[in-house]
Amino acid sequence: MKTLLQFLFIASALQATAQSADEYTRYELLDPSSNSFRILYEVSASTPGATYYHNTLRKGSEHKVDRVIDLASEKPLTWTIVNGQAAKKNGLAGADKETDYLQIVLAHPVAKNAEYRLLIDKTYADAKSYYAEGDKIIFQRPLGIKRNSIVLPKGYELIACNYPSQVMMEADGRIKISFVNRGPEVVPLRVVSRKLLKPVVVPAAVKPESIPPGQGRDKSKVRMGFSFPERAYQTREIVYFLQQPETNSFRLYHDYTESREGVNKYVNVVRAGSKASNPSAFSLDTGNPLKVETLVGQAIKDKGIDIGDDYSPTAEAIVIWFDPVTKGTTTRIRIEETYTDPNRYVNVNDELIWDRSFGRVHNTITLPEGWWLTANAIPATVFLNEDGLVSLYYLNDGPDEIDVFVKAMRK
Repeated sequence: MKTLLQFLFIASALQATAQSADEYTRYELLDPSSNSFRILYEVSASTPGATYYHNTLRKGSEHKVDRVIDLASEKPLTWTIVNGQAAKKNGLAGADKETDYLQIVLAHPVAKNAEYRLLIDKTYADAKSYYAEGDKIIFQRPLGIKRNSIVLPKGYELIACNYPSQVMMEADGRIKISFVNRGPEVVPLRVVSRKLLKPVVVPAAVKPESIPPGQGRDKSKVRMGFSFPERAYQTREIVYFLQQPETNSFRLYHDYTESREGVNKYVNVVRAGSKASNPSAFSLDTGNPLKVETLVGQAIKDKGIDIGDDYSPTAEAIVIWFDPVTKGTTTRIRIEETYTDPNRYVNVNDELIWDRSFGRVHNTITLPEGWWLTANAIPATVFLNEDGLVSLYYLNDGPDEIDVFVKAMRK
C-alpha cells in the first residue's frame, strides 16, 4: 500500500519514489562568506528487503557527510561515498554513472509492511545556491523534496520569499522559513535576508489564554501566547477508503511518530457520532503487530487513560500499546480501523456525500468502486490509486481544520 505522498513524487523522482517516503529537509544557512549550508535530511527507506539506502549527492556542490543516524534507535550507521556504477551494483537501478551517491548500510533489511527511518547530516558548499549580494544574502535553489525548512543565520531578517511559507523564530533566535510543496513540480525557491542592526533578543514566553470547553477563540482580539506547529515537519498522515455509502462506513489508516520519552501508548478518541470497529496497528519500524484495546466510558478512566473531561458512557477510545520510548529514540506506528458515521458520510437519493473536517497535514480520500466524482469544495489533487480508484489528496498546511465536502454518483 503506497502512502499518499509517494503518488505525488512519481512525476519528478521515479527512482526515489520506489525507495523513499516521508522526506523532510532542513537547510541551516552558515556564515555567508563560506557559501555553505548544513542539510538535515530525514527519509524512510521503504523497499522491503533493502539492505542499502542511496542518497544522491548533487552535482555542482562540494559535499561533506558528517553522520547518518538510524532514527528509531538513534545509532550511527556505516556509510561510504560511491560512484554510480557501485550504487547500481548495490541495488540502485537508475544510478547515473556520472553522479556520486552516499551509500548507507542499513542495520537490518527493511521489513515487510515497514519502513527504515534515517537522518542524513551533511554540509554543502555551493556559491551558486547561497551567496551575498550587497547587504543581502540569498539562498536560491530548486527543491524537489516536498517538505522543507530554511533556517537563516542568527541576526538576519527575512525580507523576501517567493513560495508561500510559515515563518517562526527558533529558541536561539534564528528565523525559520518552512513550507510544503503543493504541486508536482520542483520549487525554484528564492529566499532573501538582511543582517539586523542590533542583536536578536528572544521574547519572553507568554502564557496562552485558556478557552472554556465547547467555545471557540474570541476572534475580536489578539491570541495571547498563541503558538503553532511547523506543518512541514509534521509526520501524521491519514488515508480514508470509503465503503459503499449505504453502509456509512470507511476504512482508514493513519501513521504517527512518537518521540516523548516514556510514552507507551497512542490514544485515538473516537469522534462523537462515529463508531469504530476492527482496529489494528503495527510498528512501521519493524512490521510487528501491536496490542490494541477498545475502551468505552468508565473503562477508559479505569485504565488511567486521559481523554479530557468526557468519560460519559458513550465516550470511546482506541488505545494502541507499544514499548515505552527510551531517551533519544522514536517509534512510528500505523493504525487501521473502520469507522461508521451516519452523520457525515451518507447516501441521499443515490448520491454519495462526504462532509467531514480534517486537522492533519496530509489527508487522502479514496472513492468506493463504481462511483465518479461530481463535487469537491476544498482544492485537492486527484489521482488513481494502485487499485485504479479515484482518490483526492488534501494538503492542509495551515494550523486550522479544513471542512472537506465531496459528492459522487454511481457510474
